[in-house]
Amino acid sequence: MRRPGSRRTTFSWAAAATAGVLALTACGGGADKEDEPARGGTTAPGPTVELPKLTGEKLEVAAVWTGAEQENFTKVLKEFEKRTGATVTFVPAQDPIVTFLGSKIAGGAPPDVALLPQVGALVSAVQNKWAQPVGPEAKAQLDANYSAGWKTLGAVEGTQYGVYYKAANKSLIWYNAKAFEAAGVKPPTTWKELLTAADTLSASGTPAVSVAGADGWTLTDWFENVYLSQAGPEKYDQLAKHQIKWTDDSVKQALTTLGELFGRKDFLAGGASGALATEFPKSVTQTFTGGDRPAAAMVFEGDFVAVNIAQTEAKVGTDALVFPFPAVGAKSPVVSGGDVAVALKPSKGAQALLTFLASPDAAEIQARLGGFVSPNKAVDPAAYPNDIQRGIAKALIAAGDDFRFDMSDQAPAAFGGTPGAGEWKALQDFLANPSDVAGAQAKLEADAAKAYGN
Repeated sequence: MRRPGSRRTTFSWAAAATAGVLALTACGGGADKEDEPARGGTTAPGPTVELPKLTGEKLEVAAVWTGAEQENFTKVLKEFEKRTGATVTFVPAQDPIVTFLGSKIAGGAPPDVALLPQVGALVSAVQNKWAQPVGPEAKAQLDANYSAGWKTLGAVEGTQYGVYYKAANKSLIWYNAKAFEAAGVKPPTTWKELLTAADTLSASGTPAVSVAGADGWTLTDWFENVYLSQAGPEKYDQLAKHQIKWTDDSVKQALTTLGELFGRKDFLAGGASGALATEFPKSVTQTFTGGDRPAAAMVFEGDFVAVNIAQTEAKVGTDALVFPFPAVGAKSPVVSGGDVAVALKPSKGAQALLTFLASPDAAEIQARLGGFVSPNKAVDPAAYPNDIQRGIAKALIAAGDDFRFDMSDQAPAAFGGTPGAGEWKALQDFLANPSDVAGAQAKLEADAAKAYGN
């Protein structure tokens, strides 16, 4: 039997992304004023997809999104309501979303559609017989607008169940341009250069990195980028499948490398204890507030960081710039994630929403709001609000089917997607004590063996 997370897909568009992002960093990444829509605007061209009339129908859509990300997605749902006459309610979900949905389904009240943030969650939904296959209208949009790789990600055993509405490049480091300038630091391209820059920044009085240690998923992303670059794609795939153990020497090397950054308390905003108390949104906003003395000069995470930067006075492309995750081994890594929309009820409304989410119409609404990248190749690049996000999106589309997917999102949720447990908790403990590499490896392997059942 296929275990949750046993479908292994990968994301690797490092060459295109690195060239594009470095070019953006060099030129400042700013959009021309006439190009850039007003922040928060949703003006879009006329509809390109026909939707049925659903007057009087009520739908619920569940996702783990919060804050600005949730707010932006609800604008997409409002447009769906306007076009169909349906009423759509957003239902905030908790991690792990499979557990959340299980309780809803057991209570006889599943949402009509759920946005699942892990490949393993999609497989679980199919295995539990919760998910409905994608209908012909949505499938037609997928065939017209998506590469084979993204369609395969939304399929289980050859049947299409999901629509990848949102993608993410999770191999970016965003930096405060003023802090870098004040310290005389340039964007690093290697891990050694990153450590040197961190030392210079910290010596100048600004801690180098803001780490969202309170959210364990960010720590899995740190590990995956170091591991992919240092150990290489073959080992990455093996570890993702638990074909090699977390006690493998390659994991020891990656944790030791990561410890070079995490082990320097002066490198981290608030030290290790401060990092462990910092949630992801704050990790971003504190990097881009405080004038010449922000809490940190850099923050690591995906293109969606722009959503949180928008909650500050900083402007992406001038105050907030970005560079690719530095190469630990031969080249810079690129790890991707994504959110897949799945129908949980066999209703006309659920299928209509999947059709809408598979169209460029829906994606262009959220693209205009920033902090969002779509794998939909029909999305107009002009929809993105600045050159940085436009470049990231173009690189994603140009990559076609050559990609590597977030390792923890491929794992069973008990290991790779549960707050306070599994990989999330083990890496939080490692952040608190980066010298205990062997202890971290032992804990990771014990939790992985239990979750994978081997």
